[in-house]
Amino acid sequence: MSAADWFAAPPLRTGRLRLDALRLADASDYLAALGTPEERAEVLAHLRLPGLTDLAGARAVVAAAVTDPERVAYAQRLADGTFVGTTSFYEIAPAVRAVAIGHTWVARPWWRTFVNTESKLAMLTHAFEALGAERVVWHTDIRNVRSQEAIARLGAQREGVLRHHRVRSDGSWRDTVQLAMLADAWPDSRSRLEDRLAEGGA
Repeated sequence: MSAADWFAAPPLRTGRLRLDALRLADASDYLAALGTPEERAEVLAHLRLPGLTDLAGARAVVAAAVTDPERVAYAQRLADGTFVGTTSFYEIAPAVRAVAIGHTWVARPWWRTFVNTESKLAMLTHAFEALGAERVVWHTDIRNVRSQEAIARLGAQREGVLRHHRVRSDGSWRDTVQLAMLADAWPDSRSRLEDRLAEGGA
């Protein structure tokens, strides 16, 4: 694969989910999927997305995602087209065959369902099998235990804590938990994920 292939956004599919390149036209669906103000606050609690209270704010956030040259942003949709969140590849480093997955949120009604697992299965398959990645990384707020547990269920290993790695939306310093999966762990992780989904697990 060429370096340019790492920055492409081909459609990714599973049986119940589709990932398509995020577009500016998705802003209204993006905002609607965040739900009520209470749901939106819960979904975005650990993400730095200011101003997401109206369509103009959603358009600004989507525009920032799709114009970032260092990020490949996807809309997460059910097979019927229902918008249920976003996710991205970032920290894309073809020279060392490494990439991070993040900027992820899933609409509150779809937490602990197949959505996150199938989305990550599609992304990991693309990273390891299409791009030939050696390493896939995740970063999450040390306070976000739910996210850390979800990433670990994918088969990633916790590597450590990056102290004062980022600044939260409230201005406080964020310690970041880093997890990663290497290529040699992918076949077993893929089998476990497929078995879990086949058995109805999330």
